[in-house]
Amino acid sequence: MNLAIVIAVVLALVSTTLTNLAYLREHDAAAELPVLCLRRPLQSARLLLEDRSWMLGFAMESSGFLLYAAALALAPLTLVQSIGAGGIGILAFAIARFARRRLSGRERTAVILSVTGLVALAISLADGGDHGGGGDVVPILLWVGLTVGVAIVLVGFGRRLLGIAVADAAAGGLLFSIGDVSTKVATEGQARLGFIAALVVGYTGGTALLQRGYQAGGALTVAGIATLLTNALPIVAGTVVLDEPVPSGALGGIRLLAFAAVIAGAVLLARPEKPSETQARRAATTGDPTTAALGLGDTAADGK
Repeated sequence: MNLAIVIAVVLALVSTTLTNLAYLREHDAAAELPVLCLRRPLQSARLLLEDRSWMLGFAMESSGFLLYAAALALAPLTLVQSIGAGGIGILAFAIARFARRRLSGRERTAVILSVTGLVALAISLADGGDHGGGGDVVPILLWVGLTVGVAIVLVGFGRRLLGIAVADAAAGGLLFSIGDVSTKVATEGQARLGFIAALVVGYTGGTALLQRGYQAGGALTVAGIATLLTNALPIVAGTVVLDEPVPSGALGGIRLLAFAAVIAGAVLLARPEKPSETQARRAATTGDPTTAALGLGDTAADGK
């Protein structure tokens, strides 16, 4: 690796740490606010902007993004995303350490699978992962348009099938992935600076959906699913539309196994909790055995 790649790796590591700690703070702040509604964006935005705790989390997330953009200017999208994708492990550690909540067996399995898959993704970049192409504008626009379409379907119909938390997390992750791809394209300058518009739309929409999801689900489920999609999809995009190197042979097989592990982790994170799991989590968080015994505290989240 050359010096630019080393610097990009360090920037990406700091970025993903800041971003995932920010997700946890934003989750805790949003969960305490009145119900946020996408149909009343100005009112919802005011509630968030007036909350100091949420603003601190957003400032941390914004700082993480600036470091991420700097890393993208120095290294290929696939390399930076593979490092950033390990943030789900950081998120799980932060929940266990700072939120003082033990992860359930299912959550631990999901994190192990996800982190294993993301490490495998990094290994698959060992051959030719330190350079990349630019890709043609038309395929990139088609990728962005298709991703937006899937996100719209999830927001419109996915909530009934998957639940608000999972649907909003998935849609938010899709929009964040658009922001990530657009950030990489915009760093190439010249006419591609027009992708800054897609960058703004992607990150703004993704942030809004994540806050809504935070009010209906746990931080690991919502931010975890969003993180997986935010990082896995740009890795695919780097190969498919940005002409970044495709691993062959054993490394290609490792990449396939990596995506299988990441998908399995996402499926486990997306599974609804059983009543007993939910009660145990509430008790561990609040320290109130009565809450666990009666199953109280989930009504508000379920009804949002």
